[in-house]
Amino acid sequence: MLTSILRLVLLVGETIPRPPPPELALALRHVEVTNDDRAGDGFQLRFAVGKDAVIDSSLLTSGVVDPMRRVVLGVLFGVLPEVLIDGVVTRHELSPGDEPGTSTLTVTGRDLSQLFDLEERREEYPNQPDSVIATRVIARYARYGVIPSPAPTADFPIQLERIPRQHETDLAFLIRIARRNGFVFYVEPLTLGASTAYLGPENRLGLPQPALSVDMGAATTAREVSFSQDGLAPVGVQGSFVEPFTKMSLPLPQLPSLKVPPLALSPTPPARTVLTRDTAQRNPAQAALAGLAAATNAPDSVSASGTLDTARYGHALRARRLVGVRGAGLSYDGFYYVRRVTHTIEPGSYTQQFGLSREGTGSLTPAVVP
Repeated sequence: MLTSILRLVLLVGETIPRPPPPELALALRHVEVTNDDRAGDGFQLRFAVGKDAVIDSSLLTSGVVDPMRRVVLGVLFGVLPEVLIDGVVTRHELSPGDEPGTSTLTVTGRDLSQLFDLEERREEYPNQPDSVIATRVIARYARYGVIPSPAPTADFPIQLERIPRQHETDLAFLIRIARRNGFVFYVEPLTLGASTAYLGPENRLGLPQPALSVDMGAATTAREVSFSQDGLAPVGVQGSFVEPFTKMSLPLPQLPSLKVPPLALSPTPPARTVLTRDTAQRNPAQAALAGLAAATNAPDSVSASGTLDTARYGHALRARRLVGVRGAGLSYDGFYYVRRVTHTIEPGSYTQQFGLSREGTGSLTPAVVP
């Protein structure tokens, strides 16, 4: 599928995904994969079916795309495939057409984190920091090739003071752990059949992806690009805690954000202030962590969106990583964190729509390497 230099990778199965039946691949007409840093990842497949066609019977009676079937989607630019999503089917919808050959079957699904959201639990985790708790929760899904990857957490709860408790699904619990530490949580494919469940700060480390070129003539790779700055996005945090020895109420210190390294020369100063309402009875470390998390969880002030010309770019842009932008001017050139990418694949066509963000304007680097 696609072009002579680009191929679509499709695997389906129950627990272990495998190559699909040939008729399934031949009927595939449209693929859409969305990778979103906060909302999670999802996919949609659209197949051409007919009332009397073999493919219609095969799809709906064989169970190959039934709910909770595992689906792996990727692209192959060269030798090694790049996996866009490893997930499960959550819904399918048949739309009969008025003309022969116009009926479609649409299959929708979510990434493997959907498996974390199927069963509510009541658990206690005494004397365990959040990173250890997260590792234990994620380990329940090892049979799907999910590898725990939590960052260390600072708070170590003592049983006499506090016992961490779970009273929701594993996914909701992990998201709650992430938010109270100023972290993000997501499940992302590493390669075919293996994924990492990451709980930690935004991944602003590592080599940036190839730069997006804007308004640069023949070298342009990103089109319909727009930039915006929201002065109400960042927040300042105020709160207090009771010092355990003197019993005095002390204000929370101003702590740096967990979004490191910084990406903007001129960060947007916070115009709004939020109060931490549950820190008064916490110890100093827990109170400071709550304030830090509140500031870190606030959205970035500068955002960008656009459409990528994949044929010119030559890569699959990945969310949750850095990318450079050049050609947009002094205020908006530089490096950004990739929040969202939507990959749309059809026979002979592959486009990518992206969303980027950072904490302010101006670049910290003199130039961005293509």
